[in-house]
Amino acid sequence: MSDGPLIVQSDRTVLLEVAHPEAENARHELAIFAELERAPEHIHTYRITRLGLWNARAAGHDADAMLETLDRWSRFPVPASVAIDIRETVGRYGRLVIERNDEGELILRSTDQAVLAEVSKNKRIQPLLVGHPEPHVFLIDAWARGHIKQELLKIGWPAEDHAGYTPGTPHEIDLHEDGWTLRPYQRKAVDIFSEGGSGVVVLPCGAGKTLVGAAAMADTKTTTLILVTNTVSARQWRDELLKRTSLTPEEIGEYSGQAKEVKPVTIATYQILTAKRKGEYAHLALLDALDWGLIVYDEVHLLPAPVFKLTADLQARRR
Repeated sequence: MSDGPLIVQSDRTVLLEVAHPEAENARHELAIFAELERAPEHIHTYRITRLGLWNARAAGHDADAMLETLDRWSRFPVPASVAIDIRETVGRYGRLVIERNDEGELILRSTDQAVLAEVSKNKRIQPLLVGHPEPHVFLIDAWARGHIKQELLKIGWPAEDHAGYTPGTPHEIDLHEDGWTLRPYQRKAVDIFSEGGSGVVVLPCGAGKTLVGAAAMADTKTTTLILVTNTVSARQWRDELLKRTSLTPEEIGEYSGQAKEVKPVTIATYQILTAKRKGEYAHLALLDALDWGLIVYDEVHLLPAPVFKLTADLQARRR
């Protein structure tokens, strides 16, 4: 503890004195596990949340490191209740693990049977579990990988996902940085995605989300399915890929109401994917047409919910 720029409060908020000479150093370390709530001119307010702590733990930071940050930069002693809460919350991460068994089935495993019993009785999680082959193992419905992780987060038991991703069919894709280059934040987004295997890129309009997608494709070098909101977006993606990558027109297909091309890189609209004929999805075969190694969702906030449930394999792809 020192005459630092932080004041840690018992409600898990942290005040940062902006004018303090060590404010930037403290901010950099605090942002690893705390979320900025308010930023007026002189005092910024951060909040230590469960999700922030779990994200930090997933990135390799343990409770000791987080508390050491608070102790080092705090002007006053860290409240004991906050320290206990941080240790307890961080300790919940990884008690449950999602992985695959020898048959390739998704399983939820824990060495803590009390925790496993608690989550398996939850009314929103129970329907996602389809078997109980061993005392410390439950089978997860094949389509429910993402859904069960969300539900586990809600009840305070985040699962560590070791199930991995299907590599897909290799396909050579390179960026052509001729007269331009990725901006540092774009490169950082691609590197984080490549390391983790999935994620959501949130950038302002005009900040180059399509370039991040193209760079992710160049990093993974695999067959790619790009899902977009409409045919105008499909043509924009095609033009950008032809301009920014080594892909040729023969390698890029459009799958929409106007064309039904399946190529190593296929751009499809959400509408065509969810279109029904006689009560059934008419174009479900697209999702299995190739061994996709990467799924790119453009404008993911507009993604129709049924898309995630259309096939079991979709959630096993990098996306």
